Amino acid sequence: MASRPDTDDYLNLFLNDVPLMDVRAPIEYDKGSFPTAVNAPLMNDEERHRIGICYKEKGQDKAIELGHQLVSGDIKAQRIEAWKRFTTQHPNGYLFCFRGGLRSRLTQQWIKDSGIDYPLIKGGYKALRRFLIDSLDALIEKQDFQVLSGRTGTGKTRVLLSLPNPVDLEGLANHRGSSFGRQVSPQPSQIDFENGLAVAMLKAHHQVGGTIYLEDESRLIGRCAMPERLRARMSESGLLILEQPMEERIAIIRADYVENMLADYIARDGEEAGWLNFREYLLSALDRIRKRLGGERHQLLRDQMEQALEQQERGSVEAHNRWIQNLLQDYYDPMYDYQLSQKQGRILVRGGPREIIEYARTHHNDRPSEA
Repeated sequence: MASRPDTDDYLNLFLNDVPLMDVRAPIEYDKGSFPTAVNAPLMNDEERHRIGICYKEKGQDKAIELGHQLVSGDIKAQRIEAWKRFTTQHPNGYLFCFRGGLRSRLTQQWIKDSGIDYPLIKGGYKALRRFLIDSLDALIEKQDFQVLSGRTGTGKTRVLLSLPNPVDLEGLANHRGSSFGRQVSPQPSQIDFENGLAVAMLKAHHQVGGTIYLEDESRLIGRCAMPERLRARMSESGLLILEQPMEERIAIIRADYVENMLADYIARDGEEAGWLNFREYLLSALDRIRKRLGGERHQLLRDQMEQALEQQERGSVEAHNRWIQNLLQDYYDPMYDYQLSQKQGRILVRGGPREIIEYARTHHNDRPSEA
């Protein structure tokens, strides 16, 4: 097989979900990497730390010498084996380190010595990250956005994903955006969220084109912070207001935050621990908004929630409807109505899922935008 050259075609890597082998240490990878990157480090965290100290005290040559001592014998063989597995599974991938320098070239050489030519990314993580930051900034400035809004429980994410060119901010943040929005699996790091968002925006721009549809979000989605400039652009964009009757909203909330969350906790933790962790999730989500609810209203809702959980243990979820309805009517709806009253001039359409989807499909310009 002919060897492939090293690359600096960053756009192609992200648009085509090219597999990437990140040979930085786990501590670097955990702070942030890219959606298709897998960590297969040249050095573990301790080895990297020791080499860093040696580099500062004695210079590059001594640091390289120490690196060869630390990563040798069985350790070296195991790491080369992991890299070879990756190259076999992903023959069209690339490897990278922090700056596209010593670590990636050493990895590349060791793989080559074992009989495999595998290309690297010029400039490494730093260049890829800079490309995504600059690309996201440019897209935020020139892209046409429309924002899907609606009261809590209207099923906005379901409708968003049926629109012609959506970017799912909550999906990227792995959080539903409210006090109850935590998912069973952890949220990405801030850098991973930003990188994922930039890649999603690039795909929406280059592969579909035209208006990008986003869900109305506050500054934080869980712990992931939205880019300030994107929030500013969204606050100027046209609004699609999703409306649903109260019965439908209660059913959606119950499905998302009660039935599906319990199933997710049980799948992760088993029947008994899953139930206890689900119960704790629901009660602590309510406790987090205690101050905003006021002590008396919080206590009433908590009593209703505990009664519903008792009923649920006996096999019925209907009792959850009461606290859900009260929370929507007395807390979420007044807050949403106030916020919407500040945005009246930007409303393009309001209605149920069918009307919103029909409006977006009729008005969407689906010609790919100019790069």
